[in-house]
Amino acid sequence: MIKGKENPQDTKLRENMSRIKYKIAVLSGKGGVGKSTVSANLAWALAMKDLRTGILDADVHGPNIPKMLGIEERRFSGSDNEIEPVEVIPNLLAASVANIGYDPDAALIWRGPMKLGLIKQFLSDIVWNDLDFLIVDTPPGTGDEVLTIGQEIKDLTGVIIVTTPQEVALLDSRKSANFAEKLELPVIGVIENMADTDELKVFGFGGGEKAAEKLGLPFLGRIGLDPRMVPAGDNGRPFIADYRDEPAGKQLSEIIDRTIQYCKGINA
Repeated sequence: MIKGKENPQDTKLRENMSRIKYKIAVLSGKGGVGKSTVSANLAWALAMKDLRTGILDADVHGPNIPKMLGIEERRFSGSDNEIEPVEVIPNLLAASVANIGYDPDAALIWRGPMKLGLIKQFLSDIVWNDLDFLIVDTPPGTGDEVLTIGQEIKDLTGVIIVTTPQEVALLDSRKSANFAEKLELPVIGVIENMADTDELKVFGFGGGEKAAEKLGLPFLGRIGLDPRMVPAGDNGRPFIADYRDEPAGKQLSEIIDRTIQYCKGINA
């Protein structure tokens, strides 16, 4: 606020976000649970359903979304006051610090205010126009970047918590759930990623579902281990694009359908 008036950037941010029907932040209590993989597949699948979708990579220090979507060599266009996001496929737009043009091998040694300023600029200046969905891939934990997303997007539809099957998943999920509760953010549900299958047994099975039950949160579903998941992301084409009929692809589709159902339900 400036002398009783809203800051111009805040006004622009609010108006920009108002053009997006559903805004979802994807959280995790720790790194390495496949949060960005889930975000990329979710956004791609929504676009494949002819839903106009944007994905914002809010991880300043470890932006993975551009590589997973095959746009790591693409750069933003636009003016000083407006940033054009990168078109990935029809109905899918993306934005990340990696699309600014920084050396991908260089560490961004930024203090909190610089990171928060960049995220706020992305929210206010990226020309998303009218979207059905905006997926925000956040860095792990509950630090400044995640807090900024939670506070600056006033009408955030909700958050999705990604965790792993181990029993300790409850500890990590509780942090994200507690964060959402303190900021009064709705929790769309918990996703258990990297679950054991009949063919692959590595991380266990059921921990994410138990965590959701103990925390009193909806369980969106689990995604089984599939050795093609990682190379799909590394090659810039999310798993759901080519393997939707495989078991993990069907599980992803079910999770996406439940997410859409939740969003439609809040407007019913």
